[in-house]
Amino acid sequence: MGIKRGTTLAAVAVVVALTATACGGDDKAADTTKPAGAAAPAQNSASGDGYGDGYGSGGTDPAAAGSAKPAGQLAIAANEQLGSVLADSAGFTLYRFDKDTAKPSKSNCDGDCAKTWPVVAAGDATAAAGQDPALLGEVVRSDGSKQLTVAGWPVYRFSKDTKAGDTKGQGVGGTWFAAAPDGKKAAKAAAPAPGAAGAAGALTVAKDPKLGDHIVDGNGMTVYRFKPDTAWPMVSKCEGDCVAKWPVVPPVDQANAKGIIEKNYLVLDRPDGKKQQTVNCWPVYTFTGDKKAGDINGQGVGGTWYAVAPDGKLITGQ
Repeated sequence: MGIKRGTTLAAVAVVVALTATACGGDDKAADTTKPAGAAAPAQNSASGDGYGDGYGSGGTDPAAAGSAKPAGQLAIAANEQLGSVLADSAGFTLYRFDKDTAKPSKSNCDGDCAKTWPVVAAGDATAAAGQDPALLGEVVRSDGSKQLTVAGWPVYRFSKDTKAGDTKGQGVGGTWFAAAPDGKKAAKAAAPAPGAAGAAGALTVAKDPKLGDHIVDGNGMTVYRFKPDTAWPMVSKCEGDCVAKWPVVPPVDQANAKGIIEKNYLVLDRPDGKKQQTVNCWPVYTFTGDKKAGDINGQGVGGTWYAVAPDGKLITGQ
C-alpha cells in the first residue's frame, strides 16, 4: 500500500488488589516527613447532501482543486474546541464524511464533492507520533485511485481551509467532521469538575517548595489524608458533608501509580458505597478548595488535613 508502519508499545494495565491484607500500624507517631523541595459514484446531487456549500466555489484549495495529494508525515494538532485533531504534514486538518463507511471502507464523495473535499491519497503516509500505525490503510476509489483511511474511514481535506490549523469544514452539512487520531470524530473531552479526585485515573509524585515530594492525582491536584482516619482497620472518618468538600480518590491501577511506594496499596469499600484508593492503607482525598494543579490550599486545614508523602505518611512540617 506504500504506507509506512512503525511499532508501538502497548501499555499493560495492572488491576488494583481488592483482597483484604493486613495493613501497617498507625503512623501518627511517625509523621516526621520533612519538606524537600471506493465506491460507486455519489448520487447525492441535490441541495442539503452534506457535501458543503458551492462545491468548491470560490474557496482557496490547498490541495489544488480536487487533486489527491499524499498526507506525508501525519501530525496531531491540539485544537481548543475539538481537542486532538489529525492533520497532514503541512498542518491542514483531515476530515471524515458520515456518508462514507469504515467497514468495509468506502468513499461516497466523488465528482463535485471531491472538488470541495479533496481526497487524501494513500501515497507515502506515515503515522503521527503517538498514533497507532495499524490504523492507517487505504481504499480503492471508483476511479481506481487509492485514498488514505484512518480506522477504515476515508479522509479528506477541505478546500476552504486556507492555512494550517483551520477547521472550517467542521460540521459542514452535519456530515463532515475533523478526524481524531484514532479515526473517530474529533471531540474535546469534558473537563473534570474542580475537586473531582483522580479524574485522570493516575497518581504520581510532584515537588513543592514547601511540601517537598507529595502525591498528586492524574490532574496534578494535591492528595490529602485525614488524621482521624485509621489504617488498620482501614476506616474513613470523612462522611457526608465532609466528602462533599474532600472528594475521595477513586481506585487507581498500580500501573498508573508512578513514584508511589506500593506497600499495602488497597481499595477501601466505604459505607456510602464509594470505593476509595488508599496509600499504605491510608484513605486519600483531594480538596475542592484547590482550583488548579499545584494548589495546596488543603494543607493543615483544621489541624487534621495534610498532604501525603510517597510512602503514605502525612507531611506536617512546612
